[in-house]
Order: sequence, then structure tokens, then C-alpha cells
Amino acid sequence: MKLSARNLLKGQVVEIKKGAVAAQVRVDIGGGNVLTSMVTVDAVDDLGLRQGDQVSVVIKSTEVMLAV
Repeated sequence: MKLSARNLLKGQVVEIKKGAVAAQVRVDIGGGNVLTSMVTVDAVDDLGLRQGDQVSVVIKSTEVMLAV
């Protein structure tokens, strides 16, 4: 999938904390920097996310994005 977003960082999932509805996913992007994303538990399950997975973090600055 291609995205119009230009704020894309690659990293490794270092921790996933699941709650009843939301999950906290921590991603090491290198250089001692770790980003935390709050997503739904369903999203974590649908993506099959596990600690150690390589992922891309997309940071959107607006509410409108295009994907192809």
C-alpha cells in the first residue's frame, strides 16, 4: 500500500499493553527514540502485531490521508 503521508518512520515493536478496548504499542525507531501509539485492541489483533515485529509508524498532521 502506498500512502500520501510523508511522516513515516520504520521501527521495531518493543512492547504491547492491551486494555479492554485500547492498546499501547511502543516502537523503537532507533537512536534511543521510542514512539508510543494508542490503537484499538482489534487493530493489534487484525495486524497480528507481536513484540519484535518490524512496523512503519505513520504520523499524520491532518485528518485527511489518501491510500492507494
